[in-house]
Amino acid sequence: MKLEAVHHVAIIVSDYDKSRDFYVNQLGFEVIRENHRPDRHDYKLDLRCGDLELEIFGNKLTDSAYQAPPKRIGRPEYSQEACGLRHLAFRVQHIENYVARLKELNIPVEPIRQDSFTGEKMTFFFDPDGLPLELHE
Repeated sequence: MKLEAVHHVAIIVSDYDKSRDFYVNQLGFEVIRENHRPDRHDYKLDLRCGDLELEIFGNKLTDSAYQAPPKRIGRPEYSQEACGLRHLAFRVQHIENYVARLKELNIPVEPIRQDSFTGEKMTFFFDPDGLPLELHE
């Protein structure tokens, strides 16, 4: 069996509106579709990033049925991380331009460093729930 490509990655967020603003208005992801799912008391937002779709699932804090999802347990630099998604990495050209733009948006970003295995430039920043997002040149 040979799988063709990654179709989408799904993320559960704690504050739908805050995460929607972050991914759409700050990072510039294109909205494919957005749906309220009353039977699940949440919203689903499908975003485009190149050939990949990013699915955002979350509740609005104003929803009376809101139940906060458990917090993320650790970050990549910790020796004891939970199993599952570690981070999302986005390929970019001229990483310095992206870092400068993140700083303009008041999004904290780590210093650019070289990947110890590939020698390529990389850095991390975090979404509103602390999910590590990587820029990789």
